[in-house]
Amino acid sequence: MTGFGRRLVAAVDRFGPLCAGIDPHPGLIAEWGLTDDADGLARFCAAAVEALAGHVAVVKPQAAFFERHGSRGIAVLERTLADLAGTGTLSLLDVKRGDIGSTMDGYADAYLGVGAAVAADAITVSPYLGFGSLEPAFRAAEEADRGVFVLARTSNPEGGSVQLASADGRTVAQAMVDGAAGRNTGAAPLGGVGVVVGATHDHGLQLGALNGAVLAPGLGAQGATPRDVAERFAGLSGLVLPAASRSILKAGPGVAALRSAAEAQRDELAAALTALR
Repeated sequence: MTGFGRRLVAAVDRFGPLCAGIDPHPGLIAEWGLTDDADGLARFCAAAVEALAGHVAVVKPQAAFFERHGSRGIAVLERTLADLAGTGTLSLLDVKRGDIGSTMDGYADAYLGVGAAVAADAITVSPYLGFGSLEPAFRAAEEADRGVFVLARTSNPEGGSVQLASADGRTVAQAMVDGAAGRNTGAAPLGGVGVVVGATHDHGLQLGALNGAVLAPGLGAQGATPRDVAERFAGLSGLVLPAASRSILKAGPGVAALRSAAEAQRDELAAALTALR
């Protein structure tokens, strides 16, 4: 899976390492003075895309905040992803899908396949029905030059009860990282299977063989600093995509203020990561 990896490296080289979230939750929509409906959602996303596209490497819409508005919300999500396409900024849809057999085939068709109805450059997936259950997503992503980010060690406290359990002498989280590394073997400049590892705590994972990207949520409002990110992912073979949402979106609704917040976060990250190389 080299197509997405190549595009991601190019985007980070051009725009820096930040992944900026679009999380239009009800409280933030209200702070922006918008109505909590599909029309307010559309205005929110239009401003975010105008501010971020062509200025950061990756934009990550959170699917849940679109789905809560039903079919009209999904239509806004489709339009948001379409508006990001071709800007040089990649879309990473945070949808955390995971299932087995024909059901996983359906999710892969919806988000990753050639001609996907809700097409993103990459999506997040949940491997907790077994890493192998994600094969339809890997296959569809490879065929369409898209990417997949597998949950490994998430930042929520509840995740440890599953992710830190033992599996063949490794933690479950490490087994997910190793599975992703196996998919990325030999890919250049980077494989298309990434992992999700929270930036808010020491993860304890061996990432030296990943040859892929780590999506690292938790920057900004959740407490992780650029220096935390640089230190916690210093041994990574690949690249880290620190993700921030609220710390950027709270600067809205003005497009210029949103863009300025994102660029400041982006530049601070780049400096921290460069300093510890």
